[in-house]
Amino acid sequence: MNRHNLFFIITLCSIIFSCGSNTDVKKKYFSIKTEQDQVKFKLGETVNATITNAKNIKIDSVSFFLNDKKANISTDFSYEEKIDQERLGKHLLKAIVYFDGKEESIYKKLTFLNNKPPKLYKYKVIASYPHDQKAFTQGLEFHGDTLYESTGRNGSSSIRKTNYITGEVLSKKDVDEKYFAEGITILGDKIFQLTWQSKEGFIYDLKTLEKKGSFAYNKSKEGWGLCNDGANIYKSDGTEKIWILDPETLTEKKYIEITTNKKVKSKFNELEWVDGKIYANTWQKDGIAIINPKNGALEAVIDLSGLRKQVTQHDNLDVLNGIAYKKDANQLFVTGKNWDKLFEIEIIK
Repeated sequence: MNRHNLFFIITLCSIIFSCGSNTDVKKKYFSIKTEQDQVKFKLGETVNATITNAKNIKIDSVSFFLNDKKANISTDFSYEEKIDQERLGKHLLKAIVYFDGKEESIYKKLTFLNNKPPKLYKYKVIASYPHDQKAFTQGLEFHGDTLYESTGRNGSSSIRKTNYITGEVLSKKDVDEKYFAEGITILGDKIFQLTWQSKEGFIYDLKTLEKKGSFAYNKSKEGWGLCNDGANIYKSDGTEKIWILDPETLTEKKYIEITTNKKVKSKFNELEWVDGKIYANTWQKDGIAIINPKNGALEAVIDLSGLRKQVTQHDNLDVLNGIAYKKDANQLFVTGKNWDKLFEIEIIK
């Protein structure tokens, strides 16, 4: 064995032994334990957690945090919280244990779920109208009697005004071919449009469709769907999150996570605000989810299976996508990507 190899082996061994000697420094003395090791909790249930102290180290104090919110604790250093006003989805319970002039942070991943299964609704077609078969629909929204639409795919993306009754495209602005356009929403005199993976959105003048500006995504990686409640803008990004955006800066302030009574759900696409709820297409599913915007509970699903069979069948026919609510007349419209029809539907509960 030459000297070079011998030196390498000695150095490697010293590193291994050195790492081994420091294991106690990183060792955790405490952990968080919930009753029956439960990590999923439904609305109305109570989280009870204690500190596991296997070495019986004298604890001076403990601070609990649910995400970043500090919680009250009892004298025995336990945690108790009823799940009622919290948003649903994934949470992190953190405890900082103070002992012997030191402190140790420990964590427990929890999931909060709805306490009721989603209701299942059906539909009835009230009327159908012509729709551009070449429109790869990504966003759909009424302003008065005018239907605004965003279409996707690189080289085919656009923002347009249409006459929903005749299907005529009244005016249209193409989006640069490097962008894959996604959902839109209208707030005030502006149209906001997302792009899929470019981490950039656009702002247009409502009347002229002239581009007035752009905005960057600061937390989410993708853009899928948009809607608004008159004050805040809601944005889906393909994950379980629906982000709540500041309407002035378009920054993502906070989010809800969509959950049923069993699990966290994802892949919500085009969004629409309808009577205080978020209606959302689920990518690759023939239905619309009805979501509580306060906590993320998926309260109902409208089963729209069979609707795709009522449009012209062709090679480029794609999924259901596009929800538009005509508030003044209480009318709900849906279409799909490369569908040649726009449907007005009635929800049957």
